[in-house]
Amino acid sequence: MMPMLLPFPPALIAQEQPQRQAFRVLYDWGFASPSGEGKGTLAVLVDTSTDKVVIELHAIGERLMLLEGNGESGYRLLIPRNAVDERATALSDLPTPYLPTISSAADLARLLLEGSGPGVKASQRDSKGPKRLRWDGKDDMGEQCTVWLKRTRFEAM
Repeated sequence: MMPMLLPFPPALIAQEQPQRQAFRVLYDWGFASPSGEGKGTLAVLVDTSTDKVVIELHAIGERLMLLEGNGESGYRLLIPRNAVDERATALSDLPTPYLPTISSAADLARLLLEGSGPGVKASQRDSKGPKRLRWDGKDDMGEQCTVWLKRTRFEAM
């Protein structure tokens, strides 16, 4: 007697495929707040398998923020303009200006690959995810601001 083969629905097959574990992405960014406006670049490396995150936020001629670390050894946030040099075991314990609340590398990956996060709006999608993102947050002075991102480069690792 021959065994009966059951076909898998396409939705089930799509869910079983591995998602990108690590990627690098570069954005042009801009913000507007009551204290002013700015623009620059945002470079992000995310590896969800190790919770590794590296985020560099630059304005023209100045590094505004560096966040780096992983889930095992913790994270370090440097904001030179405000003399901030903080360490924490979780991303959510660090005051990350210009970013929506993120608690892990997986949250950051969802934000950048799916456009999902608190108050985040995504537009102009392609096969790599949203090309443009927008949200309301706080600037490095703690004032309400609107942030725009436009993806200029994406590299799966």
